[in-house]
Amino acid sequence: MLKLQLTLLAGLLLCLSAHAQYPLIESRAYICKQTIGELKIDGLPSEESWQLAQWTGEFVDIEGNKRPKPYHKTRVKMLWDEDYLYFYAELEEPHVWAKLKERDTVIFYDNDFEIFIDPDGDTHSYYEYEVNAFNTVWDLMLTRPYRDQGQAIDNWNINGLKSAVHIEGTLNDPSDKDKYWAIEVAMPWTTLEEAAARGGHPQPGDTWRLNFSRVQWDTEIKNGQYVKVVNKERGKPVEHNWVWSPQRAIAMHEPEFWGQLYFSGKKVGETDQFVSDFGSEEVRQLLSFIHRKQKDIKRESGSYSSSKTDLLETKTFNVGRPIVWEVEGNAYRYHAIMQHPFNAAILWHMDETGRLWKEFK
Repeated sequence: MLKLQLTLLAGLLLCLSAHAQYPLIESRAYICKQTIGELKIDGLPSEESWQLAQWTGEFVDIEGNKRPKPYHKTRVKMLWDEDYLYFYAELEEPHVWAKLKERDTVIFYDNDFEIFIDPDGDTHSYYEYEVNAFNTVWDLMLTRPYRDQGQAIDNWNINGLKSAVHIEGTLNDPSDKDKYWAIEVAMPWTTLEEAAARGGHPQPGDTWRLNFSRVQWDTEIKNGQYVKVVNKERGKPVEHNWVWSPQRAIAMHEPEFWGQLYFSGKKVGETDQFVSDFGSEEVRQLLSFIHRKQKDIKRESGSYSSSKTDLLETKTFNVGRPIVWEVEGNAYRYHAIMQHPFNAAILWHMDETGRLWKEFK
């Protein structure tokens, strides 16, 4: 029943997108339940908690339906308890390879798995975690997205991190066929609380923004080694970006499009449900569209715009409700406020820094 509800929600969003004056992006959701016993971080989902946890939907291309479906399956499970947020991911792969062994190098130059977490959903102060089949980790904090002059803090670490990789096959052996590689991760709340709205671990009923990415390079075997295939026209290796919740473009650092992680008070195996606030999802995406327009106008004219017609042509939400919003801009800053389509007491804000936040009147 839960899967059906989330599927219907995604279907509604995609259906509305087809008739929209601006594109709406499907936002996926996952109900994260609590463990029923201790987890040993060994890369294997052998504990009962993992056996009972639901899989996410299979990963799609980062651009969604614009691009072909990924040719290898990727999916994830999540759990939580008083101390950790847990992840278990399986990446179908007939040829598991990795080269990078130094921590905090650019891991996506290998095939990798990535986790992005924005605890308070404001698009600022979020975490990124990357890992390859050697279990080599790159963990960092972003002050804000790169588009908004964000800084990557490479010396930030997920202190207390536990991670393990299991390979169903052999690593760096082109002579055989592998099945998959898996990553199991435990991230402590004592570190993740740094960017959380209230500090500390979440409470049942809280929702964080989160997404996953899998970077996959096309390779061929030459002289017993894996070699990246180069696109002759572009002169660059062929790279694929597969994600859980699709983004607007090939751009992971647009947190407003990440999926929703709902923290359930139920133990894994028990029934729970989550209904997304569809109105807020559309407002968030509209404001991000306006933000991109404002940045373009600022580059061209030297000032942000106060003209609503210059920034947004459409007058109604996809659900048919009128868009109620205001904007002020000058040479240095802008501030946009938009009302929830179904609840006038909820106002969403965005400014020139790209920060996105909610206010209750």
